[in-house]
Amino acid sequence: MQYLGKVKDRSMRKNNADIRPYTRQFYKGNGWRIAIAAVQTVLNAAGNLMLAWLIQQTIDLMSGADTGFTLGQLAAASAFTMAVITVAYGCDYWSKPRFISRAIAQYKSFVFERLTQKGIAAFSGESTGLYISALSNDASTIETDYLNNLFGIINSGFLFVTALAMMFWYSPVLTLVSIGISFLPIFVSLLTGGKAVKAEKRISDVNSQYMSSLQDSLMGFSVIKSFRAEKQMLRIFREKVQEVSDAKEQRRKIGILIELLSALSGILVQLGVFLVGAYLAISGKGVTAGTVLVFVQLLNYILQPIATIPGYLAGCRSARSLIQKLANALNENVQDTGKKEKSKLLNSITVRNLSFGYESEKPILKNISCNFDAGKSYAVVGASGSGKSTLLHMLTSSYHGYSGTINYDDVELKDIRSDALYDMLSVIQQNVFIFNASIRDNITMFSEFSDEEVGRAIRLSGLSKLIDEKGESYLCGENGVNLSGGEKQRISIARSLLRKSQILLADEATAALDAETSFQVNDAILNLRDMTRIVVTHALDAAVLSRYDCIIAMKSGEIVESGTFEELMNRKGYFYSLYTVTQ
Repeated sequence: MQYLGKVKDRSMRKNNADIRPYTRQFYKGNGWRIAIAAVQTVLNAAGNLMLAWLIQQTIDLMSGADTGFTLGQLAAASAFTMAVITVAYGCDYWSKPRFISRAIAQYKSFVFERLTQKGIAAFSGESTGLYISALSNDASTIETDYLNNLFGIINSGFLFVTALAMMFWYSPVLTLVSIGISFLPIFVSLLTGGKAVKAEKRISDVNSQYMSSLQDSLMGFSVIKSFRAEKQMLRIFREKVQEVSDAKEQRRKIGILIELLSALSGILVQLGVFLVGAYLAISGKGVTAGTVLVFVQLLNYILQPIATIPGYLAGCRSARSLIQKLANALNENVQDTGKKEKSKLLNSITVRNLSFGYESEKPILKNISCNFDAGKSYAVVGASGSGKSTLLHMLTSSYHGYSGTINYDDVELKDIRSDALYDMLSVIQQNVFIFNASIRDNITMFSEFSDEEVGRAIRLSGLSKLIDEKGESYLCGENGVNLSGGEKQRISIARSLLRKSQILLADEATAALDAETSFQVNDAILNLRDMTRIVVTHALDAAVLSRYDCIIAMKSGEIVESGTFEELMNRKGYFYSLYTVTQ
């Protein structure tokens, strides 16, 4: 499948996009929560170190050593320590969950906003599975392995430093021994961290491929059934599922390996320090039994970061690689080359010497020239493959790699900002997308309009009967499953009317409709006033075509004739032949 190569190629790019705008979303508006997390870190470290000190003082007091503290004083200190630890967990309760929740919500919103900046043609040529995976599975990984790990790194790192300082205060010799032995687990973790990053990246890649395959299977369900391709698609689906399972299995194995090496290294450090401490205590080197025991306690605060921080860092690196992958994909084809604002079509759309091909050696449009006067209606007809739809795509700025000019009044299409262009025009496709929402929401596209404005759009688009029967709040179902093809098309017309678009482009809007419904939709389009209408149609109905101001007949990427229905029929040229063949 073609999209599999696209995902792989994208992951191999060397010119990586800047991910700082993405990671900034984690901290925007989250400053006070980070401050509370910092307080929690300090209190947590203080509480744990005080606990270690209390253990040392209690053991030495029990062994008869003069500690300078009474048992009652140590009991009071214990109560204070518990209060400090309770406050630390309270800070964690109020800061961490909200920080992560806000951070991931802002990240997803920023990603979706960047996604909406892509051009229509650019997005249609990409794998939607990549973005679905990025905003679902990858986002969950980022939440767990990046945001959650940030707190772990800060807490463990601060506790490591403070515990190490306290160990130096107790015994520099024993501390140096601990540091020397601790280099082994650090070295082992650094070696295995890179494998974890590659494994996480592999999961993301195969998961996006799985999502694309699943989406194809569901959207193409009717095709699969009608061609009896269930077994073939099941085989492909199982292959994708197995690839995801294998990638996750490999990641789990690497995780277990990292845990094993960290655990073995931790045991080695703990036993080594305990034995050296025992030797120093027995030899009378100024180390008491309480000191040895507190060292074992403090050693946990050293070993725990050594065991976990490399894993945290590996998780963060893996998550950053997912952010990088998404940033690279979103960084493609989002540039808007247009600089000029164009708010209204005053005179005409003028096409001069337009040539275009999706592949340079295979031109689709060949030296086309035509005018579309403002406020008039045009039908573009021709055999399949004649370039009708491509011409319509060129007018919407879907592709810029053309020669010749397309002028909206006196402004070249390439110079018009895309948002200004889409303010002027609306497009009705053959397959209208309907959201799983109410009829009114599908008409308004979730924006606020007055009842009077919505009512006018409903009336002029021919939706009044549907609204009378089912009401504006009727749920359309997934992709409009509860509506007929004609009702969907009328909703798309109503959308254009509500936006008060000056230009309406319809691409084979009635191709999938029966003759009666097709006539009704065309009638609704032709009844619109103060709107330039350019309609690509395969239906050559004299009653409909005779109402257009101009018919443009295309053949093999060229305009061979243009004029009114009566004029073209009287010429008995290409259009006449095309019309008579279809009757």
